[in-house]
Amino acid sequence: MTRNPLGLKRLHHVELWVGNAKQSAYYYRNSFGFSQLAYSGLETGERRQASYVLAQGKARFVLSTPLDPDGPAAEHVRLHGDGVRDIALEVEDVDFAFAEALRRGAQPAEAPRDLRDEHGAVRRAAIRTYGDTIHSFVAPREYHGPFLPGYVPAAAAGRGAGIVRVDHIVGNVELGRINEWAGFYENVLGFSRYMSFDDKDISTEYSALMSIVMADSSHTLKFPLNEPAPARRKSQIQEYLECYRGPGVQHIALQCADVIQTVATLRGQGIEFLEVPDSYYDRLERRVGAIDEPIAALRELGVLVDRDDEGYLLQIFTKPVGDRPTLFFEIIQRKGCRGFGKGNFKALFEALEAEQARRGNL
Repeated sequence: MTRNPLGLKRLHHVELWVGNAKQSAYYYRNSFGFSQLAYSGLETGERRQASYVLAQGKARFVLSTPLDPDGPAAEHVRLHGDGVRDIALEVEDVDFAFAEALRRGAQPAEAPRDLRDEHGAVRRAAIRTYGDTIHSFVAPREYHGPFLPGYVPAAAAGRGAGIVRVDHIVGNVELGRINEWAGFYENVLGFSRYMSFDDKDISTEYSALMSIVMADSSHTLKFPLNEPAPARRKSQIQEYLECYRGPGVQHIALQCADVIQTVATLRGQGIEFLEVPDSYYDRLERRVGAIDEPIAALRELGVLVDRDDEGYLLQIFTKPVGDRPTLFFEIIQRKGCRGFGKGNFKALFEALEAEQARRGNL
């Protein structure tokens, strides 16, 4: 198989469709530390939706809210609540990527078209992936505006927290369909199975799940997929599928350079993280070996550690960022490790189940 059949280059941005983009932008600026770069809405001639572009490091989010109560964005928010609509990918040639994706079995979402303003033009198209999520293809090489055509500069500095990029984006899919969607990323986008976990790896007394990590040839784009596995109680994946009303993005992992500094900053700005048992840290050094960070600081902040043959990682997970127990975020620092914290699965899932029990959904 061709290693990069669509000419994918990198993650361009992640767009969330939300109930109130202005308030969401304020939250992501003041809690996660993103800075606002651009805006599109009624004042710019856009009648369908208002959108705010936020960035921190190389991570770019677009927060959009519908202005038309009968449009697809309004239906998306009504059905799913706030959630990820578009995982947009920069490509070498939009028309080629779109045609080749359809030839390989993708379903179209938006035909190729030019977006234009006084700063130039950007070609854009989109295909469908799991649930109501799409992958846009964009080629902004000759464009010199603040983001994409139709956006104007609208700077508002955030309280930066040291986030440098999006590390990976995790999707939850229906029971029995994980191999189908892994096949989609393999056959359409040219990804490979980077690693996988089954219910022996990811399970507790009550619940379990299956997971396959799909990645492009450069390992720049990493899209893990989860599905629920049969167990005694309802898994966090099944809770998500019920509350989101179908498949969708479960969490976005944000990479940082100093997890202690980043998590301390985020906690100080109001971000709530899952709590793991204090006993997790009693055997941490025996399990992962020597690390640079003081155990006491990790214990105080609730940061988890795991190691593979290439190094170790530090990670922590937020609570859901909305009232529905759906989308949440991971903060991750990699020190050589290219894994996803397999050694932390049990502690993480027990923390998730504790939250489910408080919601009455376990």
